[in-house]
Amino acid sequence: MLKRLTVSTVIALVLLAISIQAQTRGQATAKPAANIPRMRDGKPNFTGLWQALGTAYWDIRDHSAQAGPFYQLGAIGAIPAGQGIVDGGDIPYRPEAAAKQKENFKNRMTLDPEVKCFMPGVPRGAYMPFPFQIIQSQRDIAIAYEYATANRVINMGKPKEVAVDTWMGTSNGRWEGDTLVVDVTGLNGLSWFDRSGNFMSENVRVVERFTFTDADHLNYEATIDDKTVFTRPWKISLPLYRRKEANAQLNEFKCVEFAEELMYGHLRKKP
Repeated sequence: MLKRLTVSTVIALVLLAISIQAQTRGQATAKPAANIPRMRDGKPNFTGLWQALGTAYWDIRDHSAQAGPFYQLGAIGAIPAGQGIVDGGDIPYRPEAAAKQKENFKNRMTLDPEVKCFMPGVPRGAYMPFPFQIIQSQRDIAIAYEYATANRVINMGKPKEVAVDTWMGTSNGRWEGDTLVVDVTGLNGLSWFDRSGNFMSENVRVVERFTFTDADHLNYEATIDDKTVFTRPWKISLPLYRRKEANAQLNEFKCVEFAEELMYGHLRKKP
């Protein structure tokens, strides 16, 4: 004769079923993407032309549409609305850093490094409105950006020490299964995250993660750790799309000449 189950037993069985279901779901999520391009050694092959879609280049946080800084440009110069790429929504600024971000935004037309055609830095280069190209060899991985012809090499061998701080930093990569993990240090702290004045310092460390979700899409994550600006590490994540046009290629955007008048016009000798 079957015994009647107690309430506590029923609850325990329900919790066990939920736990098993969660574990199964996690295992399914962790399963490697099928039919992705691979190198001869079996590692994922990220070679290709990639680009982000969205408005993170304006503001990596959620933002509403708003007028641009120059009314003469009308709707052309307006800022489009967009969903943020910051996990949790908020950037954990220290109070003094939050105040600086507001000042950066107020004076963005003269302070933003993008306006001056400086290199984009990491992670900003990944989601600017320009494509970038990954070239992967059996040894290292190179990334060339259309914006300002910036580039960097991800060292996949013995980790290299930072020689000097630069705009694009020093990148040391490793594999975690099918995920490419890149530890970026030696950034000069002059780059911003977007056009809204979100910024970092020279003490920042960025850990990127590139993972195929299928043959033509990557999941890009970057964890930012900078104790002088933020109260804790935080993360951004977004998809990257493979450019599929028959003639897809990296074009030139050498923007230095576009910024010369802005930066040096005041030095011109007056007649």
